[in-house]
Amino acid sequence: MGIRERLSGNEAAAIAMKQINPDVVAAFPITPSTEIPQYFSSFVSNGQVDTEFVAVESEHSAMSACIGAESAGARAMTATSANGLSLMWEMIYIASSLRLPIVMSLVNRAVSGPLNIHNDHSDAMGVRDAGWIMLFSETNQEAYDNLIMAHKIAEHKDVQLPLMVCQDGFITSHSIENIELLEDDVVKNFVGKYKPEHYLLNDKEPIAVGPLDLQAYLFEHKAQQAEAMRNAKKVIAEVAEEFEKISGRKYEFFEKYKLDDAELVVVCMNSTAGTTKAAIDELRAQGIKAGLLKIRMFRPFPAEEVAEVLKNAKAVAVLDKADSLNGCGGALFEDVVSGMYVSNIHVPTLSYVYGIGGRDTTVNEIKTVYTDLSKVVSSGSIDNPYRYLGLRK
Repeated sequence: MGIRERLSGNEAAAIAMKQINPDVVAAFPITPSTEIPQYFSSFVSNGQVDTEFVAVESEHSAMSACIGAESAGARAMTATSANGLSLMWEMIYIASSLRLPIVMSLVNRAVSGPLNIHNDHSDAMGVRDAGWIMLFSETNQEAYDNLIMAHKIAEHKDVQLPLMVCQDGFITSHSIENIELLEDDVVKNFVGKYKPEHYLLNDKEPIAVGPLDLQAYLFEHKAQQAEAMRNAKKVIAEVAEEFEKISGRKYEFFEKYKLDDAELVVVCMNSTAGTTKAAIDELRAQGIKAGLLKIRMFRPFPAEEVAEVLKNAKAVAVLDKADSLNGCGGALFEDVVSGMYVSNIHVPTLSYVYGIGGRDTTVNEIKTVYTDLSKVVSSGSIDNPYRYLGLRK
C-alpha cells in the first residue's frame, strides 16, 4: 500500500532523494529549486540519511563535486534551475562524456537575461543536446516517480549516462498536490545498491578520468555516447514496467490523452498537459475530436513512436515553452516534424511558442490552438506555421 500525502513538487523530489539515500548530494541554492537541497539538508542533519551533503560555492562546483563523487564510485545527486544550470554548462558536458550516471532534479525556469525567476523551459532546452537523459513531469507525482526510476535507468550497464528529471518551476515545484509515496524499503529494494564497474578508488584497477582525447579517439567516444542514448529507450521502458509492478502507475515514453480517434492533436510537455486535458474535455463535449500527446521522455527522443501515433491526425500543433530563436520554431517542434518526415508521414503541423517567463496559459488559449487546427484542416493550407500563443499585440 502506498502512503497518501500532500506535498509540493520540491518536497516530493526531496523525499525521493531521501528514500534513495545517495552517497553524495552537492548543491547550491537557486530559485525555484532551493527547497530541494534545503529539505534534503534537514534529512541529513536529522540523521534520516547518511548522505554526505556538500554545500558548495556555486552550481559549477556542485556539478564538479558530483562528477568527482561518481568518478570515485559514489552515487551522486543534485538539483538546480535556470542560471544555475547555465553555470554548470561546462561540467554538464563533462559528466555525460565521462559516462557518469549523476541524477539531477531540474526545476525549470527562464534563463537570464533579462532576469526572470518564473517558469519556462529555456534552461532544459539549452542543454538538450549535452548527452543527458531528460524526463519531463506533468505533476508532483510524476516528478517523484521519475526520480525513483532515474538511477535504475542511468546506472544500467548499457546506458551509463547522467539523467535530469524536469518539472515546472512554481507551477508544480511550489504547488501542493495529493501524492502517493512508496514505502522506504520498497524504494530501497527497487533502486538497489550502486555497483560501478570502473571507479577511481578501485585499487585493483588504476584508471585515469578526463584525459586529453584527441583526433584518434574522440569521434568514437562520442559515437559511444550516442549509442548509449539509443540504448536508454529500451532501458527506460523496462524500468517503467518494473516500477508499475511496485506502484501500480504506468509510464511510457509519452502519454496519449483521447488520442485514439483524435483529428486535432496538441503535443506538449510538463504541466501544460493538465491545462490541455481540460481544454480537450470541453471540446469533446462539443463533438470536436481533440487529443493530446504529452512527451515524457524528451531525450532520447522517441521520434519513430511519435510519428506513428500522429500519422492519423488531420492537423498537429506543437507547443514549446522556449523559443529556439532560429526563426523556424521551437526544439520540440523540430524534433516532432523531423521524426514524422523521416518516417515519411506528412501531417500539417504548427509551431507555437508560449508561456515565456512564466506567462500564464489558459484553457481558453489552448482552445484557440484547436480552433486554428480546424481552420488548417478546412482550408487545406497553412499561412504561417510559426506562431506565438498568449503574446500581447
